[in-house]
Amino acid sequence: MKRLYIETVGCQMNMLDSEMVVASLRKHGYELTDDAQLADVCLYNTCSVRQHAEDKTYSSLGRMKRCKQANPRKVVGVMGCMAQKDQRLIFERAPYVDLIVGPGQLQQIPELIANIQAGAEPQVAVSMGRRDGAVDEIKRSHETFDPLRDPAMRPTPFQAYLRIQIGCDKFCTYCIVPMTRGPEQGRDPQQILSEARTLAEQGCKEIILLGQTVNSYRHTSAAGVDTRLSGLLRQLHEVDGIERLKFVTNYPKDMTLELLETVRDLPKCSPYLHVPAQSGSNAVLQRMKRGYTVEDYREMMERIHATLPDAAVSSDFIVGFCGETDDDFEQTMQLVRDCRFKNSFIFKYSVRPGTKASEQLPDDVPTEVKQARNNELLALQNRISAEDNQDFIGREVSVLVEGPSKAAQKRGDEGPVLQLTGRTHCDRIVVFDGNLRQVGNTLPVVVYDASSHTLFGSVVTYEAGPGPLLAFNQGGR
Repeated sequence: MKRLYIETVGCQMNMLDSEMVVASLRKHGYELTDDAQLADVCLYNTCSVRQHAEDKTYSSLGRMKRCKQANPRKVVGVMGCMAQKDQRLIFERAPYVDLIVGPGQLQQIPELIANIQAGAEPQVAVSMGRRDGAVDEIKRSHETFDPLRDPAMRPTPFQAYLRIQIGCDKFCTYCIVPMTRGPEQGRDPQQILSEARTLAEQGCKEIILLGQTVNSYRHTSAAGVDTRLSGLLRQLHEVDGIERLKFVTNYPKDMTLELLETVRDLPKCSPYLHVPAQSGSNAVLQRMKRGYTVEDYREMMERIHATLPDAAVSSDFIVGFCGETDDDFEQTMQLVRDCRFKNSFIFKYSVRPGTKASEQLPDDVPTEVKQARNNELLALQNRISAEDNQDFIGREVSVLVEGPSKAAQKRGDEGPVLQLTGRTHCDRIVVFDGNLRQVGNTLPVVVYDASSHTLFGSVVTYEAGPGPLLAFNQGGR
C-alpha cells in the first residue's frame, strides 16, 4: 500500500482540487494518511490570495525538510496557485521539493510522481503565460479532471462542491487569481449535470456550485445554445436525490433579476447569496477596479430583498487597501450597518506580487491601522449577526444534519449528551442534541437560543395525533 498525505489551504476551489487529486491517486493504489512522516507522497495544495496562506505553506515545507532527509525517496509536491506563481522561489526556499504543479495541470500528478519515483529530476507542470496559450490547457485539464470525486475528502458525505466555472476575467487590482487560474470559462452544462448525478448517487444531498464569479457563468455549445446560471440551476433542480443547491462566489453586477427569480421559484435553491462588496467607498472600489459603485451595490441589495425577502446575504471586505482614509473606512462601516449581512469575511490588505496594486499603488496604510479597522468592522458585523439571529428564537427551521459539533458532547442530567450540527436552507449553523442516526437527514428544529454565529435548537418530535409536540432542551422557551 502506498500512502498519501495532503494538506490544503485556501478557498473551496482548493478543497475541490484536493478531492480530485486524491481520487486520481487512489486509482493508482494510494491510501490517505494524516501522518506526513509515514507518507510516501506529501502534497501541499496552496493559495496565493493572502500572505498568511503562503507563510503557512512555507512553514509546512520547513517541517518536511527533516522527513525528506530521513527518507530521500519520499516525494514532496507543491500544487495550486502558489505553485503556478512562484516556481523558482519555492525551489529556492525548499530545494528538496520534487514537483510543482499549477491548478490547470493537476491531472498530470500521478504521472509526475511516477517519473520522480523512477529517478527523474524534479518535475514542473504549470501554465506558461497569463493569458495567451493558457486557455486551451486549463480548459482541457479541468474538463477531463473534474468528474473524479472522493467522498472522504468532502466537508461531509452529504455535501459536495461542484465547479461550474474556471478562472476569472475581472482583474481586480489586488487579486492574483486571473494570473494563477487563467481566463474565465464556463464548463459544459452536460458535464456538470453528469457530475451532479454522480454526486447524488454517492449520497450527496447538497451541492455548492463554485466559480470565482459564479453568477457570471456562461457556456455556449457548438450548436449555439447559450446557458447562463439561471438555466443551469433549472436543469440541476431536476436531479433526483439533490435537496439543496447553493452557489458561490457572486459578482454584484451579475446579480440579475432573472437569477433571483430563479432562486425564488426553485425550492431546492437556497435563499443564501454570498456577494463580496470589498469596500463601501467609491474611491477605494475604483482603485480596486471592482467595476461597480456603492450605489450599484445598494441597488443590488434592494433587488435581492424585493425578490427574496427572507434571503441571507453575506459579504467580503478588505480593510486598509491602498489609500483608504478614515472617511473611506467609515463609509464601509455604514454599508455594513445598512445592509445587515448575515456574516462578513474581513481581511487586512496584503500586497500580492504580480498584481496591478503591487505595481502601481503604494501600500500606505500602517499595519496597526489595518488591524484596528479589522477589529472594528468585525465587532460591528458580530453585533448585527447576533441581533438578527435573535429573530430566529421560537421559529422552526429545516436543518441538514452534518455530524457531531466541535464540542461533540455536553453534560446532561443523565450523563453526556451528543451534540450535532447542521445548516439551515439559508446557511445558518444550528447546534442541537441528537444521535448519529440523524446525520445526513433533514430535520425540523425549533430554535431556543442564538449567538452571532450559531443557532441552538431542539428537534421537533411528533405524537400520534393532529399536531407536533415541540420538545425543547433545558434552557429553552
